[in-house]
Amino acid sequence: MSEGKEATVLVTGASGFIALHIIQLLQREGYRVRGTVRNLKNDAKLRPLYNLCPEARYPLELVEADLTSDAGWEEAVKGCDYCLHVASPFPNAPPKSEDDLLIPAVEGTKRVLRACADAGTVKRIVLTSSISAVHGETSNQQGRIYCEDDWSDVNSPAMDAYAKSKTMAEKAAWDFIRSLPADKKMELATINPSLVMGPSISGVVCTSLELIKRLMDGSMPLIPRMYLALCDVRDVARAHMQAMIVPEAANNRHLVNTGHLWLQDLAHILRNEFSPQGYFIPTWPAPYFALWIYSFVDSSTRLILQRINQTYTFSNRRMKEVLKVEPRKAENTLIDTVHGMIDCGVIKRTKHYVPQK
Repeated sequence: MSEGKEATVLVTGASGFIALHIIQLLQREGYRVRGTVRNLKNDAKLRPLYNLCPEARYPLELVEADLTSDAGWEEAVKGCDYCLHVASPFPNAPPKSEDDLLIPAVEGTKRVLRACADAGTVKRIVLTSSISAVHGETSNQQGRIYCEDDWSDVNSPAMDAYAKSKTMAEKAAWDFIRSLPADKKMELATINPSLVMGPSISGVVCTSLELIKRLMDGSMPLIPRMYLALCDVRDVARAHMQAMIVPEAANNRHLVNTGHLWLQDLAHILRNEFSPQGYFIPTWPAPYFALWIYSFVDSSTRLILQRINQTYTFSNRRMKEVLKVEPRKAENTLIDTVHGMIDCGVIKRTKHYVPQK
């Protein structure tokens, strides 16, 4: 691989929540960064990208490429040493058809890897997978700690379309790497984050932060009994960079997870911090029957209904021992998340709000 930080790194899905943090970190570390976006004419999405790191040694380069088309990928990977494949569809609500997620996730991943193999310069690919590819079912074995050796069962009726798409896309990536002839061999590492929280960059937030928004704006008056595994987007970004350069990361999976807590405990953390600043955060538990009724009119509730009262434990040993990423405290991540959403206008600012210093 290229020595030092003269390497060129391709980051797919550059305007996304995780990708923005990755690009900012890479630029601060001195790498040449190229990002893919679906539309180079979308000024609203491109503007934050150019302001990520004003002091960057090399300006960010953007190219147009879409997971659903071969167009642009040859140009995107040309001359790159690494590819961080972050782009992937994420649903706001259950899709009308599983194929709406499965096809772009699986075929898009193979399209990116094929372009990297054809380029002949890419030595390692880091794929953004998900903890859903490790355990995406709603059933659980009590006392079990899930790790990189575990895979979700895509044939389980309890698997939702998102978890299935991440599992199938990651398996397709491993199959592709194993099938390459000797003259095109590349290394692969995957990052499997849990629920990603953390501060927004330039007003860009991800679908997973909708939960925090609903707690803060009062649109979730009762708290479902949900157990969450969560991580910080800044830790996820650093894990990608480390997986790119650490020799021991090659051809391995890496769970990124801060810890676990009940949603009600999360609400209490936010209430203790933001109630004095004029926000009302509910902490009353939601009866299962009420959620079941509400799921008929609210598609996002249907996504979580099967996970009520289920607990899961995920290992982060490789994250700490191999990637050398020490997770931030969950409380700090949650507080930083809300401050970021208030500062960028996603959550309304009260007159008593105190910005972070």
